[in-house]
Amino acid sequence: MASEEHKLRVAVLGCTGSIGTQTLDVCRQHADRLDVVALSAHSRTAELVQTARDYGVACVAVTDERHASDPVLQELPAGTELLRGHEALAEIVQRADVDCVLNAVVGAAGLEASYATLKAGKRLALANKESLVVGGELLMPMATHDQMLPVDSEHSAIFQCLVGERANRVHAIWLTCSGGPFFGRSAAELESVTVADALRHPNWAMGPKITVDSATLMNKGLERIEAMHLFGVGIDQIPVLIQRESTIHSMVEFVDGSVIAQLGASDMRIPIQYALSYPERWDTPCDRVDFRALGSLTMTAPDPVAFRCLALAERAGREGGTVPCVLNAANEIAVGAFLAGSCSFTDIARVVEATLDAHDRSEVESLEQLKQIDAWARSCAQDQLSRLVLHA
Repeated sequence: MASEEHKLRVAVLGCTGSIGTQTLDVCRQHADRLDVVALSAHSRTAELVQTARDYGVACVAVTDERHASDPVLQELPAGTELLRGHEALAEIVQRADVDCVLNAVVGAAGLEASYATLKAGKRLALANKESLVVGGELLMPMATHDQMLPVDSEHSAIFQCLVGERANRVHAIWLTCSGGPFFGRSAAELESVTVADALRHPNWAMGPKITVDSATLMNKGLERIEAMHLFGVGIDQIPVLIQRESTIHSMVEFVDGSVIAQLGASDMRIPIQYALSYPERWDTPCDRVDFRALGSLTMTAPDPVAFRCLALAERAGREGGTVPCVLNAANEIAVGAFLAGSCSFTDIARVVEATLDAHDRSEVESLEQLKQIDAWARSCAQDQLSRLVLHA
């Protein structure tokens, strides 16, 4: 067993969500190597308190001001510091007792935490893809190769395929995708799908926002932009491949025609663990795949006409600058409206496209500029939603 001073001290941001809880499970399984020292949650304070008690953490943060004084917070362990507000995330990552930050915050709200983590010289296990979609041009120059480790299953797969390889020898990155619950449906058929339909992902257990993004294929579009930044390739070198069984997590094709793929179970604990253990590999946190029983692997191309969000994300990736920031913000607003029952599934793409059309692109200059663009895009998307309601 590793001694206390050699444990990796981890802060889990977004500890009550799907990625956060799976991270805690990995930390529990490898308690001899990992020490959870700080946690954050947005609003689920009862779960935050219970987790803080389970792990005996030194510090917690509640980012939703409406829940910052919930009575349950009085039950935090004696000596546990309580921070409040979104700014608390930056305070956590700069703590002297934090070596690694697992950023599982949902949406663009995670960007500032990623920025602060890299600025503080800490390891960033990145599950918040919006950090790179919105602020990749700011973050990538700050990070060394082994400082920012991707947690998305696809980007972890690509990272692993590239270990020991030269990036300039990459011909293509085949970014895989399950196709979501609506695989094979036409644009007309998607007009009437419900929230419950969209939340029935065939392979992965995720939070509602990312599950809807997987259903629209916006998630895959965002991941293409993320891969552009992480691996320094153009969007044309990142084709999307529908892989229905979610066993091939992505592949890298090299200039000589060789293809290296990373395969495994559909379990996020594997890429989470790799981001924490790198460059080592630890015992698996989940059941293994029996390839003798797998039967087959099916692969095909996505339909960018039916799944318009995929094409819109490609447009944003090509245009670059502040356009991906607008794409992400408009999508967050539209997905929120869909989950609340105030717009249709196909309205998500309509709102995003109208917001992109209204934006005048500029180069990325600063975190503050991106905050302003994000706020503008959210307001614009709300206006687009209002117009859809008026014309319904």
